[in-house]
Amino acid sequence: MDAAQRVPAILSFVQTADRGSFAAAAKALGISGAAVSKNVASLEASLGVRLLNRTTRVQRLTTEGEAFLARARVAIDALDAAVDAVAAQRAEPSGRVRISCPSNYGQHFLLPLMPGLRARHPGLTVELDFDDRRVDLIAQGYDLALRGGNATDSSLVSRPVGRLEMLLVATPAYLASHGVPRRRADLPSHDVAMVRFLSGEVSPWTFREPDGSTVDIWPERCVMTISTGAAVETARIGLGIVQVGLPQAWPLLKSGELKALLVDEHVAGDRELALHYPHRALVAPRVRATVDHLVAQLASSEALHVTREAVRPYAAS
Repeated sequence: MDAAQRVPAILSFVQTADRGSFAAAAKALGISGAAVSKNVASLEASLGVRLLNRTTRVQRLTTEGEAFLARARVAIDALDAAVDAVAAQRAEPSGRVRISCPSNYGQHFLLPLMPGLRARHPGLTVELDFDDRRVDLIAQGYDLALRGGNATDSSLVSRPVGRLEMLLVATPAYLASHGVPRRRADLPSHDVAMVRFLSGEVSPWTFREPDGSTVDIWPERCVMTISTGAAVETARIGLGIVQVGLPQAWPLLKSGELKALLVDEHVAGDRELALHYPHRALVAPRVRATVDHLVAQLASSEALHVTREAVRPYAAS
């Protein structure tokens, strides 16, 4: 296989591996499915190994295919970097950028950054979807997503931008009326609101035991179940004790509208907030410019980097 055949064959293989089918790869490359299939077959023949195991329903990488894919990405990255270096000197990033994020993260942290992004890159058009469901970025045509947790898909890059610790909170008025819980054993006498995920699962509250182990509980006097996006507002209007994300609650703690509870006993968790986007081989200049702007701005957000120690002055006394 000569160089003229090798490059389109490798591109066909990488796109097929990323998108899951010859048809999807063909659409991305602007060629026919038959051409993609022929390119991959020619590449396999040239290498003398099978890269994809094909059935009528699914295509899966072989061990050799996984190893070749990793090395192919490095080569494509180098080509993309060369092209981007030249293009960046003459072209302002432009075009549509589709972003997926849960509503609570999006409204609190992404939406306020949009004016700055537009001012810096006026050629960009942003499509910001608030959706609490986890989406398949490549299959559903998204350029990037803001999510809690690390990427489990090897075709995605994960850029941590903040901490997602959890916190128990209530209003001063509620605590004046019902008393301040001093330990976990006090919770049965308190009204609480619990978060229910889209899966139907109710999020537990995790506490640290004296021996260092942890235990999950679901308090008995649950007066309301809510979505994650409504947790802070539910606490703010005084319906009881609520487990909320510390980044969203931080402004209300500082203003005195909410008080932190059981800071030493309640387990904050160790999740991160991260930007996820397709591998460097698939990143367009419009997406790269968006990612760079969001990473820089989110890194300077006080709420996304506040620690549990910083919360102690705002705990109920």
